[in-house]
Amino acid sequence: MPSMSLDPTLLEVLVCPQDKGPLRYLEDEQKLVNERLGIAYRIDDGIPVMLADEAEEYPAK
Repeated sequence: MPSMSLDPTLLEVLVCPQDKGPLRYLEDEQKLVNERLGIAYRIDDGIPVMLADEAEEYPAK
């Protein structure tokens, strides 16, 4: 399945729900990454899953 791009306007306003800081968009992996906390939020069918409980360790170990 081809990866979907997120709307650039949406990317400008999305922040990490845990520290309210900016996120880096990894289009190939369909993730939004917070490198400060070492976590990533997945993107399902073009919709970011921005729930703290759903965050995964990044990079995965």
